[in-house]
Amino acid sequence: MKKLALSCAIAGAMMSLCAYVQAAEPIDPIEPVEVKNPALVELGKMLFFEPRLSRSGFISCNSCHNLATGGVDNLQTSIGDRWAQGPINSPTVLNSFGQVAQFWDGRAKTLAEQAAGPIANPLEMASTHEMAVKVIASIPGYAPYFKKAFGDAEVNIKRITEAMAEFERTLVTPNARFDKWLKGDKTQQELNGYKIFKESGCTICHNGAQLGGQSFQKMGVVRPYKTTNTSEGVKAISGRDQDRMTFKVPMLRNIELTYPYFHDGAVWSLEESVSIMGDLQLGKRYTKQEIDDITAFLKTLTGDQPKVEYPILPPSGPNTPKFDPWAKAQTK
Repeated sequence: MKKLALSCAIAGAMMSLCAYVQAAEPIDPIEPVEVKNPALVELGKMLFFEPRLSRSGFISCNSCHNLATGGVDNLQTSIGDRWAQGPINSPTVLNSFGQVAQFWDGRAKTLAEQAAGPIANPLEMASTHEMAVKVIASIPGYAPYFKKAFGDAEVNIKRITEAMAEFERTLVTPNARFDKWLKGDKTQQELNGYKIFKESGCTICHNGAQLGGQSFQKMGVVRPYKTTNTSEGVKAISGRDQDRMTFKVPMLRNIELTYPYFHDGAVWSLEESVSIMGDLQLGKRYTKQEIDDITAFLKTLTGDQPKVEYPILPPSGPNTPKFDPWAKAQTK
């Protein structure tokens, strides 16, 4: 009996130690989202894919945040209305809920606030909130979806963006190989990469379930980052010169899918981005083996991609405005 009790005590201690080690990790697993209002999510999905929210009737949220390609468009900067070149790299929409703020410069505090921005941005969807409401309200097929989600069929911009945000909240990518290791499975190279990642100080910024998105940091802490991109980061919001080149720390979940990298989309190789960040942010010149090991670790952060059934959008009604993507821009 004493041996049995001792064995049980040792097993219990080991389990407690394992639980402590897991809890002590600076990174948490991504968990699936519990959907509390499926009608609101369904409406949000339709609006996420709805090109009629744009001036041209051609651009939707999915244009720049393509769910088939890691929630990004894999372009250096996105294409907007009349082939306008966007000013900054498009961040992924996957796992975006729960960040400290939205956009690279943090100008939107919530997903709903973020969803409202591109609709009226002249370089993106180039419509207005008033026109977006008018268009959606003119499509008879949307009325039952709004009624089911909100209790009545009223359409306003708050409801449009709230529904889109609720859909985006479900776009999580659990069951990455790294998550499985956190609960316990990884090759030695991947483990070596994670060890270097932690010991180098990468987890100071890239931590939590999303491995980022929780703070703002200067791009080029040890050495300046050279770029031709004119984005100033948080300075554009705060007006303070010390905030120049300070951006929201990007999430590393699904990082192998969300190239090109950095706010200016200048780097297409994950290995090169590891080398640059080690040098500019940490003052470390990684060896090729260290870069390969860290890259192997980063690739374990790719999780199950959202299984989204493409929605069938309701047809335009008799009062829905006609779209002309080639219309000349109005001059004031």
